[in-house]
Amino acid sequence: MTEKPIILSASPVAADDLLGDIREMIEEARTAVATAVNTGLTMLYWRVGGRISQEILKGSRAEYGEEIVSTVSRQLELECRSGFSTFRHASP
Repeated sequence: MTEKPIILSASPVAADDLLGDIREMIEEARTAVATAVNTGLTMLYWRVGGRISQEILKGSRAEYGEEIVSTVSRQLELECRSGFSTFRHASP
């Protein structure tokens, strides 16, 4: 069953303005939520990397660092689902 559109008693121009404003508010909210999530995830990954660097690598770069990150990634992916898989990247 399809729903009938709500007919606003105001003029068609006012109704279009209202709907346009609501659409804009929705889009602004979606953008704000996406920005907040991206910021939160970036900070999370930064803090995780800092802990690995401090506690396991002791602040230095190690040959086995990639293996450590891969192992931690597999364990977190099992517990936390997506978002913690590793990916290959070019070394600087």
